[in-house]
Amino acid sequence: MTPRQRPFKVLGIQQIAIGGPDKQRLQKLWVDMLGLEVTGTFKSERENVDEDICAIGSGPFKVEVDLMQPMDPEKKPAVHATPLNHIGLWIDDLPLAVQWLTAHGVRFAPGGIRKGAAGFDITFLHPKANDEFPIAGEGVLIELVQAPPEVVSAFDRLAAAA
Repeated sequence: MTPRQRPFKVLGIQQIAIGGPDKQRLQKLWVDMLGLEVTGTFKSERENVDEDICAIGSGPFKVEVDLMQPMDPEKKPAVHATPLNHIGLWIDDLPLAVQWLTAHGVRFAPGGIRKGAAGFDITFLHPKANDEFPIAGEGVLIELVQAPPEVVSAFDRLAAAA
């Protein structure tokens, strides 16, 4: 199977994650100035993150914008450092995507598929390739997010109508 015949679909952007040393400063721009709505919060000592989950748009076109600050700026992962800023993509079949991408040389970050802050199953493509896995995010951390059935069906309806 060639890359053009992949057995899964990237449906759209699920999230954009932006980190900084102080999420209040991020809120000033994204919430106060640009009008995004804060829809929740997430804290994880293991992931060293204190984040506000914001949203823009609605329904299957809602995009999550995570404003992140580290719980401890001296610890890793360093969510306030540029490499931890990332983009999340809706995937129609995450386990199948991971299996297929791995078989085709894509490098994933450690941790495998797990629950993310918004409750969806997630995994990350590593930003750097290596000899074993020569394909990676080329400096960008990319989160793959399992789309819920209502998002998959909404995108399928759009594709059929096009």
